[in-house]
Amino acid sequence: MDHPIPDWDPRAEHVLEDQLTAYDDMRQKCPVAYSDFLQWSLFRHEDILRVLLDHDTFSSTVSNNVSVPNSMDPPQHSQYRKVIEPYFSDEAMAAFEPKCRALASKLVAELTRGESVEFISDFAMKYALQVQCAFLGWPVEMQESLRQWMHKNHAATLSQDRTVLKDVAAEYSGFIHNLLETRRTAGPGAPDDVITSLMRSQVNDRPLAEEEIVSILRNWTGGEVGTISAAVGILVHYLADNPDLQKEVREHPEKLPEAVEEILRIHGPLVTNRRKTTCPVEIGGRHIAAGERLTLFWVSANRDEKVFENPDQFQWGRDHSKNLLYGAGIHWCPGAPLARMELRVVMEELLANTNNLALLPDKPTPRAVYPGSGFAEAHVVIS
Repeated sequence: MDHPIPDWDPRAEHVLEDQLTAYDDMRQKCPVAYSDFLQWSLFRHEDILRVLLDHDTFSSTVSNNVSVPNSMDPPQHSQYRKVIEPYFSDEAMAAFEPKCRALASKLVAELTRGESVEFISDFAMKYALQVQCAFLGWPVEMQESLRQWMHKNHAATLSQDRTVLKDVAAEYSGFIHNLLETRRTAGPGAPDDVITSLMRSQVNDRPLAEEEIVSILRNWTGGEVGTISAAVGILVHYLADNPDLQKEVREHPEKLPEAVEEILRIHGPLVTNRRKTTCPVEIGGRHIAAGERLTLFWVSANRDEKVFENPDQFQWGRDHSKNLLYGAGIHWCPGAPLARMELRVVMEELLANTNNLALLPDKPTPRAVYPGSGFAEAHVVIS
C-alpha cells in the first residue's frame, strides 16, 4: 500500500519536549496528519468524536494480542464489558474509598513541609501504585516491580522495538501467572479480591482464560497507574501555579470535582487511543484506505477552540459532556468512576491537610514525553 509523505514526526525533539503546543499546532495546520510512526493522527474534536461514535467504520481491533475489552468490537465487546463494569459500580467505589483515603492521608502526612519535594516520584507515582495494588489485591512488595515495569513499557511503546515490547508483555504475564497460581493453590482459602473474582468470572458460559485475565489487568494497570500518577502531578502543578484557584477550591471543596475535570481538560493525563478503518473513508479532506491505523489525540480534542472557547483558560461552568477525558461512545472508560474517586480523594486529603502548594521558583518543570503526559518532574514546596 502506498502511503503519503509524512506530515510530521511524533518523536521529533520539539514534539516530545512540549506535546500540548505541538498538538495544538497540528490541529491548526494539519488536523489529519500522516507519519511513519503512528500512521494517521487526528487532532480535532469533531473528527475524533466521529470515530468514537462509529464503531462499524472505525474498529477497535487494533492489537495483535488479546486486549479485553479495548481492542474489541460489538458484540464481543459488550459481552466482556458486562464482566468488567461491576468492578467499578457505585457500591464497589463506596467500599474501596475508605482504603483509598487512608493511603492518601498517610502519604500526605509523610510529605516534607517547608522544603522542595519532587512531587511526581515522591507522591504522585507512589499514590498511583499503592491504590492500584490495593484495588487489585496485589501484595505491597509488588509495587516496585510494577513501577519498573511501567517505565519499561513506556520506553518500549515510544521505541516500538518489537522484541522489547514482547519481552515487556511477557514480564507482565509472568506477574499475573504467579498471582493466579497462588490463588489456585489456595483453593477456597484464596483472598477475596479482584483477581480471585476474575478467576471465577464467566463469559459466554465459560471461565475467563488466563490470557484474558492478563489482558484485563494489564489494561487496568497501564491505564490506572500511568494516568493517575500523571493526573495527580498535573492537578498539583496547576493549583500551585494558580494560587487564586487553589484558594478557591480550598475554601469551597465542593467545587473540587468540577475543577479536576476542567484542569484535566486543559492538560490531559492520557495522550492517545487507537482505531482502524474497516473501509475507505474521508476525514478532514484526507482519503484514508481500509485497514489503516488511526491515532486519536485526546489532549488535542479537549483543547479544540471550536468546542471550548479560550481552551487554555480555566473556566467554571463548562459543558463537560463534551470533555473526552474518559472517551465517548461504547468504549467510554469503564474505570472512570475509580479514577474520579481516586483523584477526588487524594486532592481532598492534600488540600485539607496542607496550607499551601507552591512551585519552587526558578526550577524547570520538564514535561513527560509520549506516550506519557503531565510532568517528568515537579518541584513543589508544601506548607
